[in-house]
Amino acid sequence: MPAPAATPDGLAARCTRVLFSPWSRLALLLVLLACATSAMLLWRPQQLLSGGWPAQWSGPTALVMFAVAYGVCTTAFVPRPVLNLAAGALFGSQSGLVTALAGTVLGAGLAFGLGRLLGQDALRPLLRARWLTAADRQLSEHGFRSMLLIRLLPGLPFAATNYCAAVSRMRWFPFLAATALGSVPNTAAYAVAGARASAPTSPAFLLSMGFIAVSGLVAVAIAWYKRKALRGG
Repeated sequence: MPAPAATPDGLAARCTRVLFSPWSRLALLLVLLACATSAMLLWRPQQLLSGGWPAQWSGPTALVMFAVAYGVCTTAFVPRPVLNLAAGALFGSQSGLVTALAGTVLGAGLAFGLGRLLGQDALRPLLRARWLTAADRQLSEHGFRSMLLIRLLPGLPFAATNYCAAVSRMRWFPFLAATALGSVPNTAAYAVAGARASAPTSPAFLLSMGFIAVSGLVAVAIAWYKRKALRGG
């Protein structure tokens, strides 16, 4: 007896499973990131350092719009130092710091959510290398402490760490709390540097640049010290 033809419901169910499969969602994430990165390359947000903020946006509206733009830019791998400098140059040290921190948390949350929704199921089975499993275990079991250290020490790409954290089993609150707290020192240093860029010999500018340089050296030293732990040695 011939097998019955596939019913429309069965075909629809199979199509739905394919569309919502882990690899389809990962492909969608990659497409979204490629589109966002292309848009950032065309818009070139680094022009804010020279061209300034649009004149029609001012006051609290400008702060909110910049924070939103900051968050979206970071999901597309725009370097945070450029955006932090722009925040300080446009809004001054204090307002620039608050706005940049808001954008930092927003961008981290966007990337974490996208990575968790679209990429985690496909990528977790690939964590087989010893150093990958060690890093995943560290993020999953000691999320707040690990992310706080990552945020305090510069050098690791912001967006990349967000997406990597999303693949781990780190919870939302420790991730966002550590991001907000750990990003304060370096964000403040860049905001002050941006606000005082017109006076490069001022004590505030020199101190901020000195802090950035020292924190970078400390980050390199810690990464060198921790390399064996990540390799399981």
